[in-house]
Amino acid sequence: MTKLRDLKERLMQDPEFQEEYERIDEEYSLIESLVRARAEANLTQEQLAERLGTTQSAVARMEGGGVSPSIATIRRYARATGKRLEIELVSAEA
Repeated sequence: MTKLRDLKERLMQDPEFQEEYERIDEEYSLIESLVRARAEANLTQEQLAERLGTTQSAVARMEGGGVSPSIATIRRYARATGKRLEIELVSAEA
């Protein structure tokens, strides 16, 4: 049986796969940050939705990667969870 780590290592040899993996990894990092901020604020999706003036299903879509929220929406989300948005551009040659 192939271990996940070995499979990932083998697939990362393909430049197309690596590019897509890195693109998706950035999106999932944002989603993980959103969910973590809500959890640290001890809020349910419904409670957060009330603070944002939206619905629980809209929050679920954002946290599930079903939509690409604007920077303004992410900023409102951050404030609603007691956080602030900080954006940083880093070298692609990491």
